[in-house]
Amino acid sequence: MRTTRVAAVAAPFGRDLDECFARIERLVALARARGVQLLALPEASLGGYRAPDADEPPALDPDGPELRRLAAIAGDMVLCAGYYERADEGVRYNSAVCVTGDGVLGRHRQAHQPGAFDTPVGRIGLMICYDKASPDAARALAADGAAIGVCLSAWPASRANASPDLGRDRWTRQFDLFDQARAVENQLLWLSANQSGRFGDLRFVASAKVVDPGGDVLATTGVAAGAAVADVDVAEAVDLARRAVSARYASSSRREAQMV
Repeated sequence: MRTTRVAAVAAPFGRDLDECFARIERLVALARARGVQLLALPEASLGGYRAPDADEPPALDPDGPELRRLAAIAGDMVLCAGYYERADEGVRYNSAVCVTGDGVLGRHRQAHQPGAFDTPVGRIGLMICYDKASPDAARALAADGAAIGVCLSAWPASRANASPDLGRDRWTRQFDLFDQARAVENQLLWLSANQSGRFGDLRFVASAKVVDPGGDVLATTGVAAGAAVADVDVAEAVDLARRAVSARYASSSRREAQMV
């Protein structure tokens, strides 16, 4: 039995990179003190969210000093974070990266179908925010051998018929439903990080969580900032969930055959 301690964060991140790094250092230090081995930070945790009514976030070189600094902060921890990527010819991407102190383990651009990659805590696939609304994106990760899905979000509350109570907001409910659905239908350990607080006229729903491969929420921050932490034997949890699905499918197939 090999248990891994994982955590997903709900926290606010703005335009000031020094402030972002200071917050990341605090979050990583707190997680390390709790023995966390895999930590998921929100979308746009380096430079803030690219909101339509706000200035552009800083566009970062995917091989530049900021990501090297992120890797140095990670040390022996597997750390996932989102940023605004500067690519060739002025192209920009909403991107996510997974690092340790040894460097980059994997990347994802929101414009691309995600893929999985190996890490010290298992095979991981990255997704960004509304990627989770697409069943095909998470399915691609499972088909590529991922045991862990990590989705980094800047998911706001509804701006139409908004509820004053974030816990009753319909976009909060959608966020939570997508997390559980993507976990259970692909039998993945699912980490969901999200921005919290406000940015411009956006109010983020937080709701960071860890969902097991059977769809049960193991830990959540609710609609507040914080870290959802859980201990999971990833290989065992994924194997049990997938064997249960296979058994149900086999039983259903036998019943259908008997009816013919």
